[in-house]
Amino acid sequence: MVTENGMCAYDSSLADDSVNDGHRVSYLEQTIGGVKRAVREGIPVIGYQYWSLMDNFEWAEGYDQRFGFVYVDYKTQQRTVKQSGFWYKKVIDSNGEIL
Repeated sequence: MVTENGMCAYDSSLADDSVNDGHRVSYLEQTIGGVKRAVREGIPVIGYQYWSLMDNFEWAEGYDQRFGFVYVDYKTQQRTVKQSGFWYKKVIDSNGEIL
């Protein structure tokens, strides 16, 4: 079981309120692609969990870097699904076939 896998980055909301985090999508394509290869090679993988759903306080990074599929504006508490969140939904919907 792969748990708490993810990456931190300096994501920011754009003028149109979208969050383009292609770097996270690339990271996940490689990581989840590796899990998929392991399964094809007979490794008994029972699950994969991304960490984390939403940006949050992280004990080592504070609020500077972002982790989640959902961008949180800490001042207004507005939440915006990032590019990676929409991409991950496609992975789930296709059962990993888009990889």
